[in-house]
Amino acid sequence: MTHPGPGPRAQARESDSTYVFAVCRSTRATHSADLTGLVGMPGGQEVRLLASETLTAVVQTVPAADFTDEAWQLRLSDQAEIERYARAHHDVVSAAAARSPAVPLPLATLYHDDERARHVLDDEAARFHSALKRIAHHTEWGVKVYEPEAPPEPVAPPPEPAMRAAERRESPAPGAGLAYLNRKRGAQDQRERRREEAMTIAESVDSELRSLAAASRRLRTHGAALTGDQRVHVLNATYLVPTERADDLRRTVTALKERTGSQIELSGPWVPYSFVGEV
Repeated sequence: MTHPGPGPRAQARESDSTYVFAVCRSTRATHSADLTGLVGMPGGQEVRLLASETLTAVVQTVPAADFTDEAWQLRLSDQAEIERYARAHHDVVSAAAARSPAVPLPLATLYHDDERARHVLDDEAARFHSALKRIAHHTEWGVKVYEPEAPPEPVAPPPEPAMRAAERRESPAPGAGLAYLNRKRGAQDQRERRREEAMTIAESVDSELRSLAAASRRLRTHGAALTGDQRVHVLNATYLVPTERADDLRRTVTALKERTGSQIELSGPWVPYSFVGEV
């Protein structure tokens, strides 16, 4: 698609809004970007470009009724539906970022119309340009470190039925209950040591990876109730890494796995959602 003219906006209705996926610098390459094939939000018109003085936004005209607070709250209660919208948003953002540095906007960023969106681009131009400078030629990588899996808990010996003990006129082995409690206490001590060791390893992993990154963020760890994963997170972090250092990052993670024996997961590269700041 070429630099947007008045045509797409002329088809917009009062019941439509302008959905903004990402913001790029206004350059010749941006203006000549081909967005053919990008579907965007369900029910929306074609994905297109909207230029201001020095910035260009990747936008789409969408039905405003699909993005009211009520409609969005209902959508949030449907996991499959919210994933469909999030995937559509991410696909367009990724396509834009593949062509030039792009600041991704949060899911469901809407403006009343093109003029309002363009006004925001002009008013916030300094912040957008600052974010574009920070993320240019960088990608985001996620790293998770897990605590080693625990050995099975000690199992208490089943008590002998009272009638059988009475018939045999025998007593339980002396000290059996105390031995079980000692095993339980030992297992708890091992869990605490394992946790401390895992936290130490996590800090070491984070320190090494930060040395390769332009910026990093520690994220909240996810519990099993949210992810269904029974493993215990000790590190959930994301790193803004120069493109030319991506191979160094992969090699470092591989070396850390071998050296520490820990479960370390690397994901990416991603569009730098976590490092664009408040835009």
